[in-house]
Amino acid sequence: MPKKPQSETEADLTAVSARRRPRADIMELGGRRLKPATLMMGHGFDPALSEGSLKPPIFLTSTFVFENAAAGKRFFEGVTGKRPGGAEGLVYSRFNGPNQEILEDRLAVWEDAEDALTFSSGMAAIATVMLALVRPGDTIVHSGPLYAATETLIARILGRFGVHWLDFPAGASEADIEAAITKAKGAGRVALIYLESPANPTNVLVDVEAVARVRDRHFPQGGERPPIVIDNTFLGPLWQKPLAHGADLVLYSLTKYAGGHSDLVAGGVTGAKAALDPIRAMRNTIGTITDPHSAWMLLRSLETLELRMSRAGENAARVCAWLRDHPKVQRVGYLGFLEEGSAQADIYRRHCTGAGSTFSLYLKGGEAEAFRFLDALKIAKLAVSLGGTETLASHPAGMTHLSVPDARKQALDIGDNLVRISIGVEDPEDLIADFQQALEAV
Repeated sequence: MPKKPQSETEADLTAVSARRRPRADIMELGGRRLKPATLMMGHGFDPALSEGSLKPPIFLTSTFVFENAAAGKRFFEGVTGKRPGGAEGLVYSRFNGPNQEILEDRLAVWEDAEDALTFSSGMAAIATVMLALVRPGDTIVHSGPLYAATETLIARILGRFGVHWLDFPAGASEADIEAAITKAKGAGRVALIYLESPANPTNVLVDVEAVARVRDRHFPQGGERPPIVIDNTFLGPLWQKPLAHGADLVLYSLTKYAGGHSDLVAGGVTGAKAALDPIRAMRNTIGTITDPHSAWMLLRSLETLELRMSRAGENAARVCAWLRDHPKVQRVGYLGFLEEGSAQADIYRRHCTGAGSTFSLYLKGGEAEAFRFLDALKIAKLAVSLGGTETLASHPAGMTHLSVPDARKQALDIGDNLVRISIGVEDPEDLIADFQQALEAV
């Protein structure tokens, strides 16, 4: 950072402050808005503020020095919520920091959102959102299935504090969604409508537009309205943008595609500033913000997000086309194979721009066959998570969704023969060869 002269007049202080303000970002050229892939190379960062560094440094500091006492007071007014919108400057690393703020600016670009917040993990993001929005006696309406830790948070953790839940299947019709929300209203205040689309691990899509229509009929503008919150980890931000279809807040495990290298854990949420204000206040209180190093690594990863996701998506299409006709495969839950004219195909046509690279593979048999397949893999790694550069395979019923009751797993089509696969950026023919030899062991 530029150093202050030893002695400065008030005019000098004003000049120094002006030099330290980030230059205006170039968001368009010739009337054409720049694409996210371009903005990832510099948006939100001025090299002149960091000794001309091409990339943002890692700011490993716990606190920040104020220019003067008045500035400190004003920044704290934003942090404490006395004035909405967050701090106007850097305060303390539990609240904000340069790496986190640049990351949030760039994450918002991908969703065309007004603002974004980042967190220490995807579950930290989900938990902070829910803690900010619910109170004892409230009901959370959600789609099912959800990631098992999310279900645990809603049913077991928040349930201890008097929060109730009611769900509908991910592929529910508008009439079924209507029935669920009507029933929830009869039980008291509906705090939020929480969606996960595609559902983990079944890959079933939720009709976000239908949910928004039902919500708007039951909770008109001008009154208290439960926000529609969606976990967009499986398809976002490249293949699905839920804010454009009626969602209010979009959640991410940034560990997955955004991070993309299986070397960090982080979470994020995007939306309007007003919708994010209570979540920011909660994050400031409980300290779930991303750490500077992880934020810096995510800045690196966002530069190649489009390239990585595009290659992984192309690979998945080729692998799934091969798997589909294998005699030991019962079915492949891949969004590129939706039956023309089906409700799921209609949702996909309206909501998605790509089928993704994570899919559900249902083998003929049960747990024994699934385990033999997983144990025989040579290139694909037997590990949970998804969206990395490497291909991963796991057994949801025995791993990520082990804590889900057996009856609920059965109802949600999470069987012992289900293997979840996340395709990476390897050579697709090599991946097909690996799956071929692994299926021979089944």
